[in-house]
Amino acid sequence: MTHLPELHGEHLWLRELRAGDLTAFERIHTHRVLTRYLGIDRMTDREAQDAFAQCLAQPFTHPRRKHTLAVCAPGEETMVGTMGLLIEDYGRNAMLTSLVLLPDAPVRGHGHEAGRLLMAHAFGTLNLHRIWAGHRADHTRMRPVMLAAGLRPEATLRELFHTRGAWHDVTTYAALAHQWIPTATAAEQTILNGGDAPLLT
Repeated sequence: MTHLPELHGEHLWLRELRAGDLTAFERIHTHRVLTRYLGIDRMTDREAQDAFAQCLAQPFTHPRRKHTLAVCAPGEETMVGTMGLLIEDYGRNAMLTSLVLLPDAPVRGHGHEAGRLLMAHAFGTLNLHRIWAGHRADHTRMRPVMLAAGLRPEATLRELFHTRGAWHDVTTYAALAHQWIPTATAAEQTILNGGDAPLLT
């Protein structure tokens, strides 16, 4: 079993999905607006339930490649969003995925922190070298989120995925461990060091 530890930041924290998160998961993946810019189409209730079951099984796969985590507000257990990491089969690379926050989430405006917490775990415990992420080229509100997470612009991948009857270009960003780690906050440094004292002072 490969459960991730809880990853705590200043404005939010990440944890593994739990059975009680189904309602929030369904709300996200069946929502007409929240799924607009995702790389998958809006799901039916049954499709969302099946996808949720697959996410719950992720910690029991070996080697674990997919990590779908719940975003929570500090001091709260209720899931208010999702954040994911997909570890690639080659090299020491991974992709950040599935950052979605519910419209009434108290952590809105801090989505980049979810990415940073997961990147700290990936660069630290998972010993990854490169992490990348992308957004639909027409979803321009995501650019500041990517930059705040410490990701640098790279390229445009033309017609990468097909949703809602159309092909979409994706703008990509990436961070390298040796460049990102010196920018880590104290909380991120603790995660990088496996929960011990910060690496940097």
